[in-house]
Amino acid sequence: MQASKFVKSYFDAWNHGDPEGVADHLTTDGIYLDIPEHARRTHDELIVSLNGFFADFPQRYELIGEVLANKNTIAFQYKVYPFDDGENVESTTSYSGAEFMTLNGDAAVTITDYYDLPERVNQDKYAKSGLRREQLHEYMRRLDVIMESQRAYLKPDLTLPVLAEEVGCSVNHLSQVINAGFEMSFFDYVNNYRVRHAKELLLQIDGRKGAILNIAFTVGFNSNSAFYAAFKKHVGMAPATFRRSHSRQSA
Repeated sequence: MQASKFVKSYFDAWNHGDPEGVADHLTTDGIYLDIPEHARRTHDELIVSLNGFFADFPQRYELIGEVLANKNTIAFQYKVYPFDDGENVESTTSYSGAEFMTLNGDAAVTITDYYDLPERVNQDKYAKSGLRREQLHEYMRRLDVIMESQRAYLKPDLTLPVLAEEVGCSVNHLSQVINAGFEMSFFDYVNNYRVRHAKELLLQIDGRKGAILNIAFTVGFNSNSAFYAAFKKHVGMAPATFRRSHSRQSA
């Protein structure tokens, strides 16, 4: 597919408020990276996220300038405007962004989205969600119980919809609880628990579950590379370095 046609189809999906249409521009194992929100969404998670987003924030998306492309990459800039409802629309509610896509055939393996929301949009982001402060704190409490006592993070297939069902709230509300309440993305929130548990296992003196790869799977990661990336992000060093450092201190 030509880059211009691919981007036009992508913009059409956004402008029609079509979550499946947007997500279907990804490969089956493709990933959408929302850089400002530090969120990493699979095809299905993107659909869930956009269902709520399109309902709360109907907007119009326009391409700025040309689509830059080579064999396996596409890059472009865009502008977002609120739909004109007949009232005066303040310019502060529009914002700009840029996306970079890596392709595999006719679909994207990764879509990386950079944008800069104006202050007013940031303040109103959850204004229409219907989640009161008391509810937010109650969902935060339930989430703590599920993660601390039930150790839901140990499930390698844990997703935002699955966790929302366990908490007893909508996916959009849980997303707000994690983003606004804990000031983290879903993946950082879950990986924080996994890494904390991994640190405990790495420091065990008796050597049980000693292989680092075994520890990665034990704490809920489904790949060694994901474990290493998350561990380094949260701890600042690789798992083996962390273990050696502690061993020297204990010697």
